[in-house]
Amino acid sequence: MKRRGHFPKDPIKFVCVLVSTVFTFVLCLSVLKLHEIPVGTSNTINSSGVTKVKMNPLAAGAIGKLGEMVIGMLPRDLGFTLFLPSEKAFERDLGLGPNELVGEKGNDTYAILTRVLGFSAVPRAINSDDVQLGKEIDYDSISGYILYISKDSDGSLIVNRIASEMVDLRRGKIVVHVMDGVIMDSEFEQSVRPGSEEDN
Repeated sequence: MKRRGHFPKDPIKFVCVLVSTVFTFVLCLSVLKLHEIPVGTSNTINSSGVTKVKMNPLAAGAIGKLGEMVIGMLPRDLGFTLFLPSEKAFERDLGLGPNELVGEKGNDTYAILTRVLGFSAVPRAINSDDVQLGKEIDYDSISGYILYISKDSDGSLIVNRIASEMVDLRRGKIVVHVMDGVIMDSEFEQSVRPGSEEDN
């Protein structure tokens, strides 16, 4: 009578069991999202080699209430890149402040933010490291508007001639780049330009 060991004699069965076990382990780790960093944080390594996560106060100020509202329109469990206007860009380019979310202008503000999302979101994750210095890449936004993306010598991203203020912030699987301007087509720009109502 032959004694059977713990491992099957068939190497194909052994490899299948091993691959299944490794796949299950990797799947469990990804579900737990062990390494997710909230928006507005950065890693620093102190002198003893310990990695600390600290809050970047500029990130919270740059995103603001309107930015949070735009980010909230995207599903966090899908890979998107959002070239989000900074709070001052919303005010300067669209005449929108955080107080516009309530009252009579609330519905109009939501419609404008939805259009801004359509122009500035790409249905894939694009980190600043994915863009090579001196090369331009282009992607269609979710509304079909073409975004031309390049990198400046200081590491900031340039999207349709608008420079980034902060890059590679994360919210779930969404990569957020805070921009010093609003990405939009000329037709939408004409319709929302501050003071356009007064001109009529």
